[in-house]
Amino acid sequence: MSRRTPPDSPFLFETLVAPDFSLEMAARREGYWPVAGTDEAGRGPLAGPVVAAAVILDPENIPEGLNDSKQLTAAQRERLFAQILATATVAIASSSAASIDATDIRKASLDAMRRAVSGLMLRPQMVLADGWDIPPGLICAGKAVIKGDARSVSIAAASIIAKVTRDRMMARAHLPFPVYGFGLHAGYGTAKHRAAIDDHGPCPLHRMSFRPLRRD
Repeated sequence: MSRRTPPDSPFLFETLVAPDFSLEMAARREGYWPVAGTDEAGRGPLAGPVVAAAVILDPENIPEGLNDSKQLTAAQRERLFAQILATATVAIASSSAASIDATDIRKASLDAMRRAVSGLMLRPQMVLADGWDIPPGLICAGKAVIKGDARSVSIAAASIIAKVTRDRMMARAHLPFPVYGFGLHAGYGTAKHRAAIDDHGPCPLHRMSFRPLRRD
């Protein structure tokens, strides 16, 4: 059974302006090395998978500008995506809309994070997971990090990999399902997306457990 530590308080870190490598180095001093960060993208959309990534950064070659993917432009994310893949150990996993509907978005997200960690070619000794929860079934020790993508560069890198990967997946989903405009909104519940659902009904990529698709 993996050793776990509880999440820490989010209120102590509101003044941080950019993530750094301090959580990773603290884990190293405690004997945990290498350290992976994991994060997901796509919890909120009405359609498409939730995508998770796990990243082990090279401490001697950390790309400059790593940050929470939501704080970066699309061009910045694309640049950093390529740099992370070129310098770090990376794995990606996803949970489909059907998997989300069969469980719930929290469980599907955590399971994708667990599988991403398991897919790393280099086995971590500690995983820093964004959010309040440690993914169940990790292959090593885990720590939940509140606002982790704004505190840890490893988690920030994972957030970028997950975000860019999911955006690309949803852009490709436009080809078989062009009426929904997935390439424009990535499955989020925009007015145009909701109007397309009203006009055409849902497709296999829609999360039927999410409102307004869910029928109680």
